[in-house]
Amino acid sequence: MNPNQLTEQLGLFLDVLESGSFSAASRRHPLTPSAVARRIDSLESAVGSQLFIRSTHAVLATPAGLAFAERARRIIAELQLARAEAVSLSSAPEGLIRIDAPAAFGRRHLAPVIADFLVLYPGLDVQLHLIDSFVDMAGSNLGKVDLVLRAGQLADTRLVATPLASIVRIACASPDYLKRRGLPSAPAQLSEHDGLDWDGLAPPFAWRFEQDGQMQLHRPGRIRMSANNAEALVCGALAGLGVAHLPTWLASEYLLRGELLPLFCEHGLPEPESTGIYALRMEQQTHSRSRLLLEYLKTRFSPVPPWDLALQRELGRH
Repeated sequence: MNPNQLTEQLGLFLDVLESGSFSAASRRHPLTPSAVARRIDSLESAVGSQLFIRSTHAVLATPAGLAFAERARRIIAELQLARAEAVSLSSAPEGLIRIDAPAAFGRRHLAPVIADFLVLYPGLDVQLHLIDSFVDMAGSNLGKVDLVLRAGQLADTRLVATPLASIVRIACASPDYLKRRGLPSAPAQLSEHDGLDWDGLAPPFAWRFEQDGQMQLHRPGRIRMSANNAEALVCGALAGLGVAHLPTWLASEYLLRGELLPLFCEHGLPEPESTGIYALRMEQQTHSRSRLLLEYLKTRFSPVPPWDLALQRELGRH
């Protein structure tokens, strides 16, 4: 098994572990549930131990499976890092990488990772442009940027998209609001609550919750504040105005500090959306230093983003 196949096999194992079913894991890969089951069977045979207990309702990790998962995450990270380092073995990389990224994600997660990257590669420089508008790499801005980070649905098929991180969306509210209004026990009860919502085009998975195997729309009955910026919705939620439905990459720091409380997470974090956070580029313009940064970003943000790992550990303690 070559390194790419090993990474794919271990990633599939971790997806089954996190989603709790073969069918949910299959939606993250171009595979059927039965094909996922066969690959897990093959992995168990190669490892020489049963990694999952299968039932009609769920697929649960055995103690051996949980122990194997910790090593699998480390193996994937090491393989990705090894690929990144191999790109620059022939000579020390030099030059400028120009990046455009969403401001909120860039401040919270991208800038610290790029700083670590530049410490590792002193011959490289990065020009980071944080904005909330889209840069058309194939239009008037051609040649002015090397990589564009975007979250959500991708429409421009002229660009090559590299997945960097999954997106998980979570309903949350401040302790003060929940003390005043009560804790909703199911998404359907959101109609009895105040909320904060997007003004204009909302993300496709906003206020959608999986119930009985289907995504169902449940929105707050009264919208106290709407905005075209997710950070503004965080401010409203922190002020106790109501329930917000936010991506974990944005809300995790407040959830970990207890300034916001998660809703409907009795069984852990919700499933990742079918979209994610991507690095976009023009294939013919991709140089080795950009590929090096891409590999480094994948190492730091996948297979499970660090902000979601922290939340998973926190939820596991309650």
